[in-house]
Amino acid sequence: MRMRGLIATLAMALVIGGSARADPIADFYRGRSISWILSAGAGGGYASYAEAFAPYFSAHIPGKPNIVIQNMPGGGGLRAMLYLYSVAPKDGTTLGLVHSSVPFAPLYGIAAARFDPRKMNWIGSIDASTGICVAWHTSGIATWHDLLTKPLTVGSTGAGSQMETMPMMLDNLFGTKIKVVAGYVGGNDIYLAMERGEIAGRCGGLISSIRSTRPDWFPQHKVNVPIQIAERRNPLFPDVPAVGEFAKDARTKNILKLVLSPLKMDRPILAPPGVPQERVAALRAAFHAAMHDPGFIAQAEKQQLEIGEVTGSEVEQVVADAFAMPPDIAKAASAAMRAGGASE
Repeated sequence: MRMRGLIATLAMALVIGGSARADPIADFYRGRSISWILSAGAGGGYASYAEAFAPYFSAHIPGKPNIVIQNMPGGGGLRAMLYLYSVAPKDGTTLGLVHSSVPFAPLYGIAAARFDPRKMNWIGSIDASTGICVAWHTSGIATWHDLLTKPLTVGSTGAGSQMETMPMMLDNLFGTKIKVVAGYVGGNDIYLAMERGEIAGRCGGLISSIRSTRPDWFPQHKVNVPIQIAERRNPLFPDVPAVGEFAKDARTKNILKLVLSPLKMDRPILAPPGVPQERVAALRAAFHAAMHDPGFIAQAEKQQLEIGEVTGSEVEQVVADAFAMPPDIAKAASAAMRAGGASE
């Protein structure tokens, strides 16, 4: 009888101890899969980042869920963002990696951008970036002066994409002669079109994308870099001017600062609104751990992926700061990033 009582006491102690050690986050994710929605197509820079990061991200999420990458290109990234905002499950089993320009689309009055990025749960960004324009080596475009005096045709995936907004901004604020051809499914399709001679270039946060998917382009001078779309020069291109060097007055500098906000969070990961905050916190912690995982750092170096952690709270602040800009600056920035914007 005394033995049965002792066994019952021990069993109860094990149950209580096990409950105390239970991890509700691990219990939730164990045996599950996370759908990771990419706003870009397969084979491009975003896919390279996602494929490199996913195993390490998964390993640091309690319960180690399997991460399944799903490509959802369209509308310059708006299709994926709208899905994440309005349709995706709000339990932490669906995440996004979206074009960094997309969260700012509502600020610029893009009709299809029916979402509020301030309500998203920002997990972090794998990198910050310097924007550039590249021109195929046979295009005749090699310098900033060339962009001001000769036409350059570049590709885009659609309204709201950096591939469209950045060259239009250069046209409207600085007088370049860049023509945008929209309708490409993803960035990789634009690179293929450049190789086929259909178009001559592309603008945006391209450095890592080119180094990871077209590693011969820079060293073999297959593309020229006539301008850096940044406030200051990136040391990788010390002889190429940054467009910020040509912003001569405070108003233009503020417009440029707003336009360049996406580059401060170049590979942003997010969860839909409504995800329980304890899961958001766990995902942020896993993101931080994965960014500092020696295995991921080595893999990024192997694939020539530029990485630099931007925390979830830092991404939130970038978005908040942009939406806090004076309305006249936001309006001017919006006009600068549209065809014919300079005349508004």
